[in-house]
Amino acid sequence: MNKQWEVATLGGGCFWCVEAVFQQIKGVEQVVSGYSGGTVPGTPTYREVCSGLTGHAEVVQVTFDASVISFEEILIIFFTSHDPTTLNRQGADQGSQYRSVIYYHSEAQKVIAEQVIENAQKYFDDKIVTEVSPLGPFFEAEDYHQDYYKNNPDQGYCSVVISPKISKLRKMHADKLKT
Repeated sequence: MNKQWEVATLGGGCFWCVEAVFQQIKGVEQVVSGYSGGTVPGTPTYREVCSGLTGHAEVVQVTFDASVISFEEILIIFFTSHDPTTLNRQGADQGSQYRSVIYYHSEAQKVIAEQVIENAQKYFDDKIVTEVSPLGPFFEAEDYHQDYYKNNPDQGYCSVVISPKISKLRKMHADKLKT
């Protein structure tokens, strides 16, 4: 079977959470934490992004094989792994850097994203506020942010915030998990 590589760029709160979820999914080759959507020049640092002053969101770039998992399926998992109805907030993480966002790489991805949001709305009491915007520059986050959950599973944030997301993922999307 020929692999059909695609990339999705998604922000759903802290990038450690989103990264940990997508690293579990069949067909996902790579997940890279980083920053996108900012308005200031230069390469942003974690400290600058966390200040909320750069306009960047914490995002992940998910490289996946579309012959194994579709962009639509990636988005369905995305919408079940965070709260797309809270503006600039996921749990205790607050600020525009934690916004729910889909940065599309093509017009086809934009159309699919808009359709998935429309279809998903019926499952939420509040309005979905996920931003859908074209991808601008993507900046890879510092090395210590990569594979964060894998490298720090017993760290407090990982235990309290990420582990429950992984448990939910295993219940809701067991058929999509790597073995």
